[in-house]
Amino acid sequence: MLRGADERTVREAVETGDPLPGTAGFAGEIDGRLVRDVLGRQPLFVEEDDPGTWSFDRRELTAPVSVGPGVVRSLDADETASGEHPTWTLPDPDPYEDRQTGLDAVRDAVTESVASVDSDGLAVAFSGGVDSAVVAEGVPDAPCYVAGFEGSHDVAAAREAADAMGRELRVVELTHDDLREAVPELVSVLGRTNPMDIQIVLPLYLVARRVAADGFDRLAVGQGADELFGGYAKVQKAPDDPRVDADTVRGAARETVLTLPAQLERDVLALRAAGVEPVAPLLHDRVVEAALPLPDELLVAGETRKVALREAAREMVPDAVAAADKKAVQYGTYAARELDRLARQAGFKRRMDDHVEKYVKSLVADADAHADSDG
Repeated sequence: MLRGADERTVREAVETGDPLPGTAGFAGEIDGRLVRDVLGRQPLFVEEDDPGTWSFDRRELTAPVSVGPGVVRSLDADETASGEHPTWTLPDPDPYEDRQTGLDAVRDAVTESVASVDSDGLAVAFSGGVDSAVVAEGVPDAPCYVAGFEGSHDVAAAREAADAMGRELRVVELTHDDLREAVPELVSVLGRTNPMDIQIVLPLYLVARRVAADGFDRLAVGQGADELFGGYAKVQKAPDDPRVDADTVRGAARETVLTLPAQLERDVLALRAAGVEPVAPLLHDRVVEAALPLPDELLVAGETRKVALREAAREMVPDAVAAADKKAVQYGTYAARELDRLARQAGFKRRMDDHVEKYVKSLVADADAHADSDG
């Protein structure tokens, strides 16, 4: 009935309005109400025409509507929207007064979070970047997995980082058949056909599927680090980048943090569909609380992003790994490139509007037709 936290903690958070009560996210039913934490780290859905019917899996509902982050809503509400109350909002603290205070806060929070991860039944999604390296350091006995097409950046970077850290690395080499098979399943799980979401989640889903096949039921991931610590180019370039509205780096970083609920819904649903439960220590409340007051210069310094996180990482992983750049997963694994290639091979040319999405929908239609014929 409730995932991610115990009832006492959630009940106290509701009563006090504390948005960061010391959990890694929660959602579910408590005291006749539905709750979802302030960053939406646990997905939760209600039936559009019957808000008393809910599920953690949107496929179990006829017309699923996502419960908003930070919301407490009554199961007795006549309409979905009218029953939602934004009990929690993300704090907007003043910046740290000095650099060292911020660095110490991030180091302590990150170190404690990754060290507290239970390694039982756990594997690590490992791209070779600082985020996944820090997570992996907290569970030294867990195997690390990377997915990618032959020659991809992520596979090469993961091998180099794993060698530097003395870690076991298992490579999941992706194929076109993998993509064609996975796309319809992901569309069903997510209820989304836009190429960006599909491209991002494809390698995550496929590596998780291998992890599950190897007998692990939990997968540690580095999700949240880019948003919390200023990992995006659009944050680095604020206020000159048109993709953000903020006029400061810190403001732009906050904009990206506020996109986490939709992103995490996508990622968590995909991982669960693959047969594993995600573990995201860099999204624990203590890390969020430490990251929110970071000033511009501890987010971005010149060409360096995620400044505070990299400084913390230097005490945990080799310097070269702490400083390593990372490509977005859809590009670093070649998932985006190869899905585009498949679309063009299937006749969906780039001159067509939304050619990759048209291809995605065609794969879904083919899978549905095949299922009907088998039935």
